[in-house]
Amino acid sequence: MSYKDNDKKRVAGKTQNFNSGGSAERDGYGQRSGRDYDRNKDNDSSQIRAEAGSDGKAANEVVGDRPNDLRQEGLIESNWDEVIENFDDMNLKENLLRGVYAYGFEKPSAIQQRAIMPCTKGFDVIAQAQSGTGKTATFAIAILQKIDTSLKECQALILAPTRELAQQIQKVVVALGDYMKAECHACIGGTNVRENLHRLSSGVHVVVGTPGRVFDMIQRRALNTKYIKQFILDEADEMLSRGFKDQIYDVFRTLNENIQVILLSATMPDDVLDVTKRFMRDPIRILVRKEELTLEGIRQFYVVIEQEEWKLDTLCDLYETLTITQAVIFCNTRRKVEWLTEKMHQRDFTISAIHGDMEQGQRDVIMREFRSGSSRVLITTDLLARGIDVQQVSLVINYDVPTNRDNYIHRIGRGGRFGRKGVAINFVTNEDRRIMKDIETFYNTTIEEMPMNVADLI
Repeated sequence: MSYKDNDKKRVAGKTQNFNSGGSAERDGYGQRSGRDYDRNKDNDSSQIRAEAGSDGKAANEVVGDRPNDLRQEGLIESNWDEVIENFDDMNLKENLLRGVYAYGFEKPSAIQQRAIMPCTKGFDVIAQAQSGTGKTATFAIAILQKIDTSLKECQALILAPTRELAQQIQKVVVALGDYMKAECHACIGGTNVRENLHRLSSGVHVVVGTPGRVFDMIQRRALNTKYIKQFILDEADEMLSRGFKDQIYDVFRTLNENIQVILLSATMPDDVLDVTKRFMRDPIRILVRKEELTLEGIRQFYVVIEQEEWKLDTLCDLYETLTITQAVIFCNTRRKVEWLTEKMHQRDFTISAIHGDMEQGQRDVIMREFRSGSSRVLITTDLLARGIDVQQVSLVINYDVPTNRDNYIHRIGRGGRFGRKGVAINFVTNEDRRIMKDIETFYNTTIEEMPMNVADLI
């Protein structure tokens, strides 16, 4: 039974009419040449309407080679069709190639097959693929291919929306660049400013960080932008929304005129596409059909819970299933995370929790415990919904259905990353039915009623 194509749903053994229509209005997006962003002032630009997302079956389901001005509802045209199926054929530096294989990669993922080469060739690139398909390694490999390790200056700058994601990116860059002796520093809030100043002054090849701390380091002249050739925005949809947009502009104004800009994200809402007009010159677009957004390998289920207060009992009933492997539970607010953690502890369930109000040191300890497996179940907000890769996670529970449908794909992408299988379970109250219907329609996916044997699927 699906939320999309039927007109019934099950509530405590009864069927009720369930169907709400409506879909988002979408227009096309044609290519725009030239970078017309004014570095000295924030100029207005017309809003672009487009919605496209990441793929599930394969990131290689790319829209074909139609003229740039051909508009199709809900689609953005891809303008790059070169596919390189092996790392050996990418003309990578020998020590970089050693690092790639040592990291455990055998064959490039679909997004890597398409996006690494235009990035290494110096094009501005907008690359889109689902969570867990190897986007981080895509730009990390491109950066490492282009940097000169004999020059102890920052040559690539990566911005990320959260501290945890920035730290993870740093680990990937360092690991892939191990044989090159590439140095990468994570420049994030919540850490010692003096340590940042010292590390940057000693010279690093790559800096990854959150916008506020990075801009602070630039203003303090600790981070020299003179030699930066590549500017990467990871999870661009989150980065360019709300308060991050101004901080991104502030950083961008300090960079060289001929900077290469690379944007990566699982979703591409309007504000991202609007900003690409200002930042980017004739960008290579590697984007996928909206119809292919659903995440292959991740089984999606719902549990109908008539009243909000009954969710806790349902979660407790599922606890043994959660601890088969590792699970992430998403709530919509920090207060809900704290409340749920306390309630679970009162019932003697072992649970960890993390949210943005915690001190950085505490967040680091909790993530370290979860990554090591000593902690099995983690409750969090959308802080963790983007890019945090924990190998063993194969179950995601949306205790609260996300209010932002873009976050749905980021949340459930925690399970089944890069070819691994996973299960997502959505707790759905009567008030959530319309949102779930909208999510199912938007991602063109099927969310089924949770079976009794869900543990067998994990």
